[in-house]
Amino acid sequence: MNGFASNDAGFDGPGFDGAGLRRVLSELSVAQLLAVHDEAEKWLATASLSGALSGHAESELLDVLELREQTRRRGEVFDAALYLEVSDRDVDSTAGFMSVHSLYARGVRLGDGEARRRKVTATGIARFTAMTGEKLEPALPDTAAAVAEGEIGAEHVSVIAEAMERLPSRIAPDDRAQAETMLAAAARELDPGALVAVGNRILAWLDPDGTLADDRERRRQRGFHLQPQNRQMMSKVRALLTPTLRAKLEVVLHQWAAAGMNNPDDPESPRGAADQPGLDPAVLAAAAARDDRTIGQRQHDALEALCEWALALAGQPAPDRIPSQVVVTVTDEDLARQAGIAWTATGARLPISDLVKLAADAVPHLAVFSAATGQCLYLGRARRFASLAQRLALFARDRGCTGPGCSVPFVRTEAHHMPDWSRGGLTDIDHLGGACGRHNRSSGDRWGQWESVILDRGARAGRVAWRPAGRGGAWQVNPVFHPEQFAPHRARASTDDDHADPADHHGHEGHSGAPHHPAA
Repeated sequence: MNGFASNDAGFDGPGFDGAGLRRVLSELSVAQLLAVHDEAEKWLATASLSGALSGHAESELLDVLELREQTRRRGEVFDAALYLEVSDRDVDSTAGFMSVHSLYARGVRLGDGEARRRKVTATGIARFTAMTGEKLEPALPDTAAAVAEGEIGAEHVSVIAEAMERLPSRIAPDDRAQAETMLAAAARELDPGALVAVGNRILAWLDPDGTLADDRERRRQRGFHLQPQNRQMMSKVRALLTPTLRAKLEVVLHQWAAAGMNNPDDPESPRGAADQPGLDPAVLAAAAARDDRTIGQRQHDALEALCEWALALAGQPAPDRIPSQVVVTVTDEDLARQAGIAWTATGARLPISDLVKLAADAVPHLAVFSAATGQCLYLGRARRFASLAQRLALFARDRGCTGPGCSVPFVRTEAHHMPDWSRGGLTDIDHLGGACGRHNRSSGDRWGQWESVILDRGARAGRVAWRPAGRGGAWQVNPVFHPEQFAPHRARASTDDDHADPADHHGHEGHSGAPHHPAA
């Protein structure tokens, strides 16, 4: 071998004092070991930029590749142990976050997907502590061993964990353990995509006729998820439907997605179900003859028609809640030129051209909170809960939760008082902000909580800002619902404001100046 095939070969190669280095490393703290690791990464980067890799033969490069991936995979063991320690000791609360997921996703900026993956990996391969204080074996012992050897990585762990989750709860413990052993062995030879097929085959082998999956198991696995919008503002759906829901949906789609029905491109297309009383068969037949949509497009249009029908039947909302109608915020400039993007209260983006079409048939709330709307936005201590007018004004300004990095849409937020209502806060528009339930409950002045304020100067004046209580530092404004703030001219203008002395802004007492109402 050429010294790159394994860590041991590299340590004990000619002219290298592996034993001495191991002895030195064993005496270092975790922080010192990470510093050594960081320095090694810097040297690797320097060596690669200086052309050191070009001096190796092709066979050596293959060994380097294998060793690099083995080293990267072994790092998952430490990452899992760190995740577990952070969770057990509530480090997220100490840092001012409401969950370990938020700390990983927002605090160290890994994002939701990677934060979820870290949790799955830690749950599968980390060693939890029992109530008696002893260390338990990993939930996926063979998988953990393979990761420690650098044979499999985090993606393999995710596939194995998902496959184990899909096993019916009625499967015997020994069979469950054997399934994990088989999956871990397969992962040593296969990529994660191929491993999915192995998991499906193991499930079919353990439950060939599906009798072990009972109603309770199906209820546990049910779900319906709207995926994030892509660059074209289109959204994928990920769902796992119970047999009952599928049966009902098929019946509905059979009638609502029939050829000729609910065709948005045909103004003479009948609306509703194909078997509705009074529908002229000749009209439907003519519409079907004009219908060139695919079955997927017809079913999409049927769901949209069903949503319109349900919204039309929706009752009156509570007086302080956003109604069950389409509520949109848009700048008056974009509305005038019928271009750009609008935001809905559920967090979706909507092209202005579609908004104009929507407003022609529905009557969504499209208010402009600039001068006076004639509705009271200042209620003082007369009532605790924000009025509908105030909620609409908050939506126009905040568009969603104002907590740093939070992506909860406005329809799921509460009116957050600054200062808190329990501390004499006023139900006035310039003392309120949109906040999800978790961020609202995190408000306070104790260590591990957050304080909030409405900025009264700078490029982000009028926006709600947060920071961990008792730690000082810069106020954080949530950019998730305001991507326009990253435009070059806005970014330059806001730099000084973001790092200004926090004493320059009103703190937890709230902003007492005039309200800032952008066009909605």
